[in-house]
Amino acid sequence: MTVVDSGRTEAAAGLAVWGADAVPGAAAVRAGLVADQVPGLLAAKDPTLWGPEAEPEARIRLGWLDTAGRSRAMLPQLAELADELSDLDHVVLAGMGGSSLAPEVIARTLDRPLTVLDTTDPHQLRAALADRLDRTVVVVSSKSGTTVETDSHRRAYWQAFRDAGRSEAETARRFVFVTDPGSPLAGAARELGSVVLPADPDVGGRYSALTAFGLVPAALAGVDVAELLDQAEALLPSLSGPDDNPALALAAALGARGTGPVALVEDGTGIVGLADWAEQLLAESTGKRGRGLLPVVVEAPDAPGATGDGVLTVTVGGSLLTGVVAGGGVRPHVAVNGPLGAQFLAWELATALACRVLGINPFDQPNVAESKQNTDAILAAGQPADQPSATDDAVEIHGAGLPGAGGTVPEALAGLLAGVPGDGYLAVMAYLDRHGDADVAQLRAALARATARPVTFGWGPRFLHSTGQYHKGGPPVGSFLQITGAVDDDLAVPGRPYTFGALQAAQAAGDRKAVAGRGRPVLRLHLRDRAAGIAQLLAAARELSPAVVDR
Repeated sequence: MTVVDSGRTEAAAGLAVWGADAVPGAAAVRAGLVADQVPGLLAAKDPTLWGPEAEPEARIRLGWLDTAGRSRAMLPQLAELADELSDLDHVVLAGMGGSSLAPEVIARTLDRPLTVLDTTDPHQLRAALADRLDRTVVVVSSKSGTTVETDSHRRAYWQAFRDAGRSEAETARRFVFVTDPGSPLAGAARELGSVVLPADPDVGGRYSALTAFGLVPAALAGVDVAELLDQAEALLPSLSGPDDNPALALAAALGARGTGPVALVEDGTGIVGLADWAEQLLAESTGKRGRGLLPVVVEAPDAPGATGDGVLTVTVGGSLLTGVVAGGGVRPHVAVNGPLGAQFLAWELATALACRVLGINPFDQPNVAESKQNTDAILAAGQPADQPSATDDAVEIHGAGLPGAGGTVPEALAGLLAGVPGDGYLAVMAYLDRHGDADVAQLRAALARATARPVTFGWGPRFLHSTGQYHKGGPPVGSFLQITGAVDDDLAVPGRPYTFGALQAAQAAGDRKAVAGRGRPVLRLHLRDRAAGIAQLLAAARELSPAVVDR
């Protein structure tokens, strides 16, 4: 993708999209959408826009277009609930994917405290359970009501409250459940005597930012969620028109990109974490049938991968700069700036329209269940034998049969990078403690310096509910680096015949099986000592020769 110096700003309701019109092919894509009256039809919730095969799913998944209006009915109840639970000022959100990423963005952007549990790592769980338990309220969010991670979190906290001497009634008071009406979780929660707030059944998980999934934990954390709804509703009238429609401009740029990497770069002007939310929206919506946009979340404007040959660079922020990101010297192809509520709605619409251009159903996730099924089978039968092909100090190398895997960590990494095809990407997947092992995330930038190909990073099992769909259903050109770690202090899942450590290991093994079964290279590096192993990995990655890349 060639960086252009032209571009105009299209704005409505405080949301501005700059440069989209100058993306090659965007004008033609937009003209086609307008000629087919697609913006108006989508605003009217026409389920036929993605073809007959997608129509049954689309018919029950377009509620996100006006869910902000319906969510207003929840505000008095949220205010009353927040008052009733005012003595519990530590809010823990147990949720995965679309149930956790939006409230995390809201809390980080508006600087409100919220502990997000989207992990099965026992070290991270133990740290959370030890943190202000006497002042904790747990929001359990699951659309289906059957998510294994969320169910495990609920069990662990219930046991912790009871062990701390709380009665069943006192413990039930400390749980708030968000789920679809009629789900198994809704019935179980009511039997416990806990508060249940119904989710919008006509909105899929990754489009649920402005439903109960996004609003309930944010409100309990002290966010004025009515303001988010105001921002989204202010944008709504612009969505159906052919002009002055920033969401349509973004959709045309994404649709014109076709398939390939889209770098998501936060520009430092007030929005925090939106790139992670947009990553799951784009990857899970578009990554199917061997097609899809590859979102690459980049740490900073000057980080490797923010620009490059074939990369569509999109910056996001709260206020619009003049096409250049301050401090990074990066001139993006597209800049999306404005209030968070409008950002959510604009990205949802742009993604749905880009899927129409790509010929993809934006509302299903046909490959997500595969890793879950593999996990269940492994939990039932036990871990498969997986002996290391070599051991290098604190790191076991599991790369048998992988060309160039080598006997040392530098050799293994170099061999994996050498095998990434010219149109491929590398996905780093870390089944570790997102807080205690946070330094491992630096691997993305270090490896991106060493290859001309896109490098993504995801925490497991969190990414299984987002980019995991793209890994399996998107273009079959991915190479995968899985990082696992020794468990020093495991934690039982109450009422289940396994521990969190066993669940985490089974999820990692199940995902390896799903990816490798498609003939894609998977290198697993197991840290026998987490701290020492991470330091060793980072040193090895930083010593790799830098690639000559058009940045």
